[in-house]
Amino acid sequence: MPFLDRLQRWADDRPDGTAVVVAGQRLSWEELRGAAAGLVSGSPAVTMLAEPNSLHFAVAFAAAVAGERQCAVLDPTWPPELLDGIRGRIRDTVPAAAGDGSVELVDGPPGSPFLIGLTSGTTAVPKAFTRSRRSWQSSFDASVAFFGLTAEDRTLAPGPLAASLNLYALAECLYAGSEFHTLARFDVGDAHSAVSHDGITRLVLVPTTLRLLSERGLSGGVDASGIRSIICAGSKLDARTLEAARRWAPNATIFEYYGASELSFVSGAGLPPGRPQEQRGTGIGGPFPGVEIRILDDAGVQLPDGSDGNICVRSGMVSDGYLWGDDGHALQSFDGWHTVGDQGYLDGGTLHMLGRRSDMIITAGTNVYPHEVELALASVPGVAAAVAAGLADDLRGQKVVAGIVPSHGGVTATQLKAGVEDVLARNKRPLEYFALAGLPLTDRGKLSRELLLDWITRNDPRIRRLG
Repeated sequence: MPFLDRLQRWADDRPDGTAVVVAGQRLSWEELRGAAAGLVSGSPAVTMLAEPNSLHFAVAFAAAVAGERQCAVLDPTWPPELLDGIRGRIRDTVPAAAGDGSVELVDGPPGSPFLIGLTSGTTAVPKAFTRSRRSWQSSFDASVAFFGLTAEDRTLAPGPLAASLNLYALAECLYAGSEFHTLARFDVGDAHSAVSHDGITRLVLVPTTLRLLSERGLSGGVDASGIRSIICAGSKLDARTLEAARRWAPNATIFEYYGASELSFVSGAGLPPGRPQEQRGTGIGGPFPGVEIRILDDAGVQLPDGSDGNICVRSGMVSDGYLWGDDGHALQSFDGWHTVGDQGYLDGGTLHMLGRRSDMIITAGTNVYPHEVELALASVPGVAAAVAAGLADDLRGQKVVAGIVPSHGGVTATQLKAGVEDVLARNKRPLEYFALAGLPLTDRGKLSRELLLDWITRNDPRIRRLG
């Protein structure tokens, strides 16, 4: 499997129960099964699904992974030339007969590949990797237990289904027999309406979206007391986002986790309602169920607690590897221990996530990870978002600089310096601050520290030095 055999069970047990809701439109378990079964015979060996959120997306995705078929989910907002290029690569890379099998809505062999995943990095063409049905079933079993997902839950994942976080949430709910909700496109008001009127008990989203919904929900009086769990991924929660979410959804356990598309879940932690906040730092919980974590150096030697190195995992959830884009560093293996190059350290069983080595700033001989700096700055009142980078400096090699997107009321350099004084060591504090009109993003929506440095160098009008 990953989820079609379960879908058959739910359609038999409760045919009229709600399975999927998109923008207020509903499919029951029986309707979802019937619609997907009707598409199976016409689904090719490899489906390239590039659609916005809709009920048809859910139906087409289910049909596209029936038997031994494979599905590549593409972002419909990518430029046409990029989409055409990826389609061509898939046709050239995956054999024409691959995945061809049953004309029934059933799961294929556990070890067979079913999903062609595409990373959302900053390069021109995303890397492509494959996942087996067994790896996703292992992931489902781990996440359902860790997050406490039940058949009574109603999950809202308000982002695009083309993104792996939301696609997984859809499939996880189909596996668990749990009601799944999403929007046609993200809109704060529509998300709040779903929370208020659709009985949403569970949110799956990224930290920036959680902060937006929480802060506007508080100011607008949107009742989120029925939410029992919030699952956040993409980056670590800063203290201000966590505080706003706890005030807006006071009965929710707030989960954050570290993972990667190629590795699946790695570590995570949940903060139950009423439990005092701990010092946030860079810690992001202990190993996920079924996952072992080690910190290894570049030679594959295990490092002691507290030492920075490659975050390496061993689990049944790791992907099968790349179809293309593997430069020898993207997904490395050390005798069965896998890493995507993220750096971190272990402290008493807790994983501390520092970031990618390529982002590291070396200033006066000290290693500084922008992620640490950004977490500290995001907790300062008056900061809506922050990005840090290393600017070339004759004296230090690089110096830490930071760009700030101010929230309502703004913030001064003096307030920023005071806000990080007790959080960051002196040699990790930014030496210059800049106010930004918006975060520097690539055309694919990824945060770009290189673009921040370019703005600074060119005195771009979107940036203003804070005195």
